[in-house]
Amino acid sequence: MKNNDADLTPNPSRRDFIKNGAMAAAGFMIVPRYVLGGKGFTAPSDKLVIASVGAGGKGANDIASFYKSGKADIAYLCDVDDARAAGTVKNFPKAKYYKDWRQLFEKESKNFDAVSVSTPDHNHAIITLAAMQLGKHVYVQKPLTHDLFEARALTNAAKKYKVVTQMGNQGSSGDGVRQLEEWYNAGVIGDVHTVYCWTNRPVWPQGIPWPKTKAEVPKTLDWDLWLGTAPYKDYVEKLVPFNWRGWWDYGTGALGDMGCHIVHAPFKVLDLQYAKDVQASVGSVYVDEFKRGYFPDSCPPSSHVTLTFPKTNKTKHEVVLHWMDGGIQPERPDELGPNEVFGDGENGILFIGTKGKMIADCYAANPRLLPTAHTSEVHTKRTLPRVTGGANGHYAQWVEASIAGYGKMEVSSPFEQAGPLTEALLMANLAIRGYDIQQPKADGKGFIYPGRSVKLLWDNEHMKITNLDEANQFVKRTYRQGWTLGV
Repeated sequence: MKNNDADLTPNPSRRDFIKNGAMAAAGFMIVPRYVLGGKGFTAPSDKLVIASVGAGGKGANDIASFYKSGKADIAYLCDVDDARAAGTVKNFPKAKYYKDWRQLFEKESKNFDAVSVSTPDHNHAIITLAAMQLGKHVYVQKPLTHDLFEARALTNAAKKYKVVTQMGNQGSSGDGVRQLEEWYNAGVIGDVHTVYCWTNRPVWPQGIPWPKTKAEVPKTLDWDLWLGTAPYKDYVEKLVPFNWRGWWDYGTGALGDMGCHIVHAPFKVLDLQYAKDVQASVGSVYVDEFKRGYFPDSCPPSSHVTLTFPKTNKTKHEVVLHWMDGGIQPERPDELGPNEVFGDGENGILFIGTKGKMIADCYAANPRLLPTAHTSEVHTKRTLPRVTGGANGHYAQWVEASIAGYGKMEVSSPFEQAGPLTEALLMANLAIRGYDIQQPKADGKGFIYPGRSVKLLWDNEHMKITNLDEANQFVKRTYRQGWTLGV
């Protein structure tokens, strides 16, 4: 089946098709909603017709959330694993089912308005770009892409094809990030110069060798389609449907899983864009009493990454952002009581300003000023609009905006913002993998020395690391033969 990459002309949306009279010419008539269903009825022409690529797991949750908006028609389902998709297929019996997204796009592109992409990270970009090239609005699970080059390509494509885009970091629609921004805009904590973000992830295996024993591919799974752009490897147990996150060929580790949820708030509050440099240190494992494990195919079990961002129109100086995962947390602020929870206990955000500090949980939920008593004492005006339903309204917001059309309604995480955020997280992964590049060989006695932390300098215009060329291999990976990104 050929790819749709060569088709650069967006097809008109279903609503545009109706609007320009083509359906009337074909003998169809749009009946007023009050005739069809009375008050509260949503006419078919006012619904967003969605094709979902990824129907199990998180995809199932996304589909259900779109449907709950009351304005989405789940018309097409696509998944490489029939068993994984079975529950959603049962819940939406009228939806036509495909296993290969390329066939879905080729055969049905005139019949849907929008695409939801909920696949492993390594296939996000190729599906999303193909959808945008067809003129379809897109909702893509986080992280936006697997590679830096892909993130920049999707950011540019969203502008070129003028489609409504949203990344699946639902906390960006929550009240918490808006409260943090209002406090900051009001000058409550002064000028922020340092931010800490942390998570307990990974909660899947990392820092391990690739299994040596191949396993039998489940009959319901198309393994070649699941691999997609990634290099071919034999199927192994416990990789699908979740543990792929810990392998560089498919996932982006803890940063990809939780970074878009946690780092979004600093990006939004401080108007951060592209980092200028990054450095990392990583945890490692011991495979026995004398030997340190080094497994370059797998993300490390823990890391501490430091990104430096140029000053923005909302900061007076550069901003240093620390990312910590694997259970590593920053030092507790003096202003936080000894028995008070730091973040939510496992994840969190800490802003350090010249006049004070503020913290929040994962998704920027439960924002507090420090000392926490100040939270109820400080009163600032509500200047930013809230999303109906908060984080739960993230899906409905995209549905509404897509129905309205490009440029008619704001969304919380358009590619214009999600792209640079994703790039920052993938730059952090560059530093982690750059640390691996610096890994010396074993000393001949079975001991492998730990890597060396290197500060990577980033040329944003040319998307290139300027001081460690080996790291640039991870900026844009080589797709498996037969798969191309149509840019």
